[in-house]
Amino acid sequence: MLPANRLWLSEGAIGMLQSLRYYCQKTPRKLRICEAISHLEVGTKIKVQGWVRSVRPQKENLFLHVNDGSSLQSLQVVASSELNHRLLTFGSAVEISGSLVTSPSRKQEVELQADQIDVVGECNPVDFPFKIKEKHGLEYIRQFPHLRCKTNAFSSLLRIRSEATTAIQQYFKEKGFIQIHTPVLTSNDCEGAGELFQVEPAGQKKNQDEEGHQHFFSVPAYLTVSGQLHLEVMAGAFPGVYTFGPTFRAENSQSRRHLAEFYMVEAEISFTQSLEDLMKVMEDLFRSTTEHLLAQCPEDVALYHKHVSPGYRDNVDLMMKKSFNVITYTEAINILNSSSKKFAFKTDWGCDLQTEHEKYLVKHCGDVPLFVTDYPYALKPFYARDNEDQPLHTAAAVDLLVPGVGEMCGGSLREERLDLLKTRLAQAGLDETYGWYLDVRRFGSVPHGGFGMGFERYLLCVLGVDNIKDVIPFPRFSRSCPL
Repeated sequence: MLPANRLWLSEGAIGMLQSLRYYCQKTPRKLRICEAISHLEVGTKIKVQGWVRSVRPQKENLFLHVNDGSSLQSLQVVASSELNHRLLTFGSAVEISGSLVTSPSRKQEVELQADQIDVVGECNPVDFPFKIKEKHGLEYIRQFPHLRCKTNAFSSLLRIRSEATTAIQQYFKEKGFIQIHTPVLTSNDCEGAGELFQVEPAGQKKNQDEEGHQHFFSVPAYLTVSGQLHLEVMAGAFPGVYTFGPTFRAENSQSRRHLAEFYMVEAEISFTQSLEDLMKVMEDLFRSTTEHLLAQCPEDVALYHKHVSPGYRDNVDLMMKKSFNVITYTEAINILNSSSKKFAFKTDWGCDLQTEHEKYLVKHCGDVPLFVTDYPYALKPFYARDNEDQPLHTAAAVDLLVPGVGEMCGGSLREERLDLLKTRLAQAGLDETYGWYLDVRRFGSVPHGGFGMGFERYLLCVLGVDNIKDVIPFPRFSRSCPL
């Protein structure tokens, strides 16, 4: 007979209690590495997933550094040597559970005391092109576009790109701009340079035009070189619009400054007749985005300023402290012609400014960003507003030149006067092609202007990187072999 103070339970009930106890156990909380090293979760059971950056086995203990791309810093993991495994190597993907504790080391505030280590993806360190004890330069890691995201330098770059994208979107939102998704496929050549990628379907029936050419869209279609003309359409209904996306140039160049596919930030502002309005947005956008990067990615930016471009942080600080300079194109030509420097390209009035000229002008004006305004009318596309300032005859156009890069932004007031625009299009033989563009001027048109900023060139300027191929995830350029 059971004692009166004992509760008798059947085997089934005991099994249910054991099952309930199992399901009530606190499971480890999954954290990103950046969350784990913030030491806010000290004393809790956690799980991290990532890739091994270093392995240091000892007689009784095993030390690992694990990174998941969320932070430049890695999390130190301490485990019993019994948890070591032959597949646990530099570069392997792991899932680790354990307790987050305060670290006795001064080099980090917390560490993970591991209870369980699972190798999710193995990595042969002999064949892996990046070695654990070597510092690889940007030129070397550029050879492995499919693997370079695993390096500290390129993972930092990708976090910086992500934060810069957020900052740009945030700036325009706060200023009341509407984001427009402009098309990638278009029939216009906005820049007028003819550097277009024509697009046609493979192996499909196409339409024939009047001259016997076959086209999927009835007219030739190209990858966009700019979203500007589409933004101008939208500027007929909104005071401010912008787009941020890929653009394409079929320029046969493998220089440090050129890509066949790159990203552009473009904005259009209605109800303005002032280049100063455009320049203010360009300068504010640069400052706002850079301030955000310095605040949100200090370690990632510092990596570049220390190891890739030593001392370059002083240049960035100077750009942020000083007001941007402004000169006219005519003043720029006078500065170049007064210089003792021998340039490879001519510096006559009416010539386009080359990169060597742009870099010299920036340096001459104090190594801070420089606006150059009022270019020769003949150098600018049909949409640039005529200043009607004979005999020079200039356009209300502006470029923003930055240290180490040259041109980063280009913009203009747009020609809103229908009669002048019709004459310009007729002279260029484009009046039929751009009939819709004239309609935009006929129905409620307002004075407006806009600009485009090369996103990769902005990153070159802020990080001090020499080659544009090192600031984009997958560079596309002439005779490259893309993934």
